[in-house]
Amino acid sequence: MDSRKESSEISRNKCAACFRQFNRMEHLVEHMRISYHSVHEPMCGICKKHCRSYESLREHLIGPLPKQECKNIFSVRGCKFCLTILGSPNARRVHQERCQLSGVNAGLLASFANLGLRDSLTLDSGYARGRQVVALAYKMVGGGSDGSLDLCARVCLIDENENIIFHTYVKPPIPVTNYRYETTGIRPEYLRDATPLRQVQRKIQDFLCNGEPTWRIRPSGGKARILVGHDLDRLQLEYPAVMMRDTAKYPPLMKTSKLSNSLKYLTQAYLGYDIQTGIQDPYEDCVATMRLYIRMKSQNHKIEDYPLASDPQNRNNFASWRQSELERMSPEEMLAISRSDYYCWCLDS
Repeated sequence: MDSRKESSEISRNKCAACFRQFNRMEHLVEHMRISYHSVHEPMCGICKKHCRSYESLREHLIGPLPKQECKNIFSVRGCKFCLTILGSPNARRVHQERCQLSGVNAGLLASFANLGLRDSLTLDSGYARGRQVVALAYKMVGGGSDGSLDLCARVCLIDENENIIFHTYVKPPIPVTNYRYETTGIRPEYLRDATPLRQVQRKIQDFLCNGEPTWRIRPSGGKARILVGHDLDRLQLEYPAVMMRDTAKYPPLMKTSKLSNSLKYLTQAYLGYDIQTGIQDPYEDCVATMRLYIRMKSQNHKIEDYPLASDPQNRNNFASWRQSELERMSPEEMLAISRSDYYCWCLDS
């Protein structure tokens, strides 16, 4: 009888999301208070364990110390790109062929190598069909005495259909001391009459704001565009963070150590093809980030009226004055009121 009671207590103190076990209920409550488990976390399609990132989920399924039962099923029915579990080996084969994308045609990239200014940036007069999304990428040359100072020298912007809407070489504000030709393909003559950086930044910002003052831009509604990219901070655009979708900072795409993955790795792991081999083109990076965004945006998560822990309606979900009430809840009930601490891109749908 005592052993059954003890087993029941153990089950009661087990997190319903990550399955972590606690000795006391108050410790589980504290864990839920700071973990921000939610329906938006990557989840194992077999045992339903929640993981903080897809890298953590990948380790759970095929890492050095995977859960054996999940590993066995995943090896037969799991997609190695999106980590979805399919109904049969044949369904997995068909799905994985669709899930693995093809890289940008090498001939197409070669034609972009000498592409000069292309500018199709226009402002919309009205409210378009939902939020418009564009992807931005850039290439850096080196400045300073040792050439280690990153300077933006080329910028590309594409739409959701992977069409170039803006491309230009950029004249850095200080002299270039290392063109990094082996990876950038940029020569001195390309930058001689290039557009100054400040002018490029202003032009892109005006296009993104789409006629709205920066202070008025909100996450929902309005005409401002969503900006997708990788490590967007380096371009120093004055644009609201709530309108940026950065694949370097999106928690589900980060390492288990909470550091950023490279765009090269993310593309190979989640899209199934290689980029940035030899001379790199910003168009190729634009396409990769847009495809990653669309894949993350298409995640099918439960719809909640107030999905963020920061929403006013959720701020007291795990308040300390509710401690006694929370300790009487089951782990499943606590998970039901737990909310995400990051904005899931599925909410853009």
